[in-house]
Amino acid sequence: MNILILGSGGREHAFAYKIAQSKKCDKLFVAPGNAGTSEIAENLDLNPIDFEAVAKTALTKDINMIVVGPEDPLVKGIVDYFKNDERLQDIMIIGPSKRGALLEGSKERAKEFMGMYKIPTAAYESFSWESLGAGRKFLETLQPPYVLKADGLAAGKGVLIIDDLEEAKKELENMLSGKFGAASEKVVIEEFLDGIELSVFVLTDGKNYKILPTAKDYKRIGEGDTGLNTGGMGAVSPVPFVDTVLMQKIEERIVKPTVQGLEAENIDYKGFIFIGLIKVGDDPYVIEYNVRMGDPETEVVLPRIESDLVSLLEKTWEVKLNEAELRVNDQSATTVMMVSGGYPQTYEKGKEITGIKEIRDSIVFHAGTKNDGEKVVTSGGRVIAITSFGEDYKKALKKSYQNAEKLHFDKMYFRKDIGFDLS
Repeated sequence: MNILILGSGGREHAFAYKIAQSKKCDKLFVAPGNAGTSEIAENLDLNPIDFEAVAKTALTKDINMIVVGPEDPLVKGIVDYFKNDERLQDIMIIGPSKRGALLEGSKERAKEFMGMYKIPTAAYESFSWESLGAGRKFLETLQPPYVLKADGLAAGKGVLIIDDLEEAKKELENMLSGKFGAASEKVVIEEFLDGIELSVFVLTDGKNYKILPTAKDYKRIGEGDTGLNTGGMGAVSPVPFVDTVLMQKIEERIVKPTVQGLEAENIDYKGFIFIGLIKVGDDPYVIEYNVRMGDPETEVVLPRIESDLVSLLEKTWEVKLNEAELRVNDQSATTVMMVSGGYPQTYEKGKEITGIKEIRDSIVFHAGTKNDGEKVVTSGGRVIAITSFGEDYKKALKKSYQNAEKLHFDKMYFRKDIGFDLS
């Protein structure tokens, strides 16, 4: 079959890497893709949120399956767009409907969903500009630090954790008056949960599900989890502290009621659920839902899956995921992200990347790269992820770091302490 992946980051390169291995894949396209995807697929100059252009391309290229990488097209309703067009209805599109995507598109909706299906999460209230005063009073009832979340999509920047009450009140006002644009017209304030974070990934057809490998990513730019939040500086899979007891709690208290909730509400959901969790004591709580795979977690989760990914996605579309077999490599996988100097703030693009071909015994996933003639140059903040396998995460990390030293571009930076909190 002909398959189209929408997106341009490391997550999409990881999807391309895995899908290209399937005997079911005849032609593979990535839109818009990057320098890495161009080596294993045909890149298409296409904006994933231009649904009309995506549809036209799908028909022209005789596409049978579309895998939607980023959240934006899902929240904007690409699945509904295809479902409502007779010409496109037979194309398997992997992702939730617009209604399903609200689990990521609206923090308030996600919290209401969790409350309805008794899924453990932090206590919260949501506020608009009209209820700013009530929001300030609610902050006074909480213990610091204070967690403020823009209700809508804010490109990963819409969550603030603040220690000072007066500063939290001021930031609440800033957010409601447009700090994050339309994304913060509503703000969710929730209690701070103190624990260690992890991510669980689920593939579901809306009735059945498969739990994919767990992962832990590292969002802060600085070592020791300091500094500004980023899209992710590295990841480890599996998460060493997740034992069978914790995994059973996660499945029974969170995964099952989540999928049962989707089915109870008759939500069309054929795709991935990324559940951001925090372990408080011995118990898991949901921090957030994302309605697609994470980045850079995808770069450690997908390489560990030994089953044919296209077959799994096909069964998902057919609502027969219960018939599929999920096989997982029991080795650890780690990834380390090389980023542009200055990221996540101002950074320069167009820097030549050298040393890619020198890397051995690791997988190179491109994120913010593009071809410039014979050269590969930087085109984003997060540039390249280096994924390695090992008997445990420490041995896998050693390989990733050894190979990271072979890569070079002007002002390249990477964290040297991924996994620091696991030993």
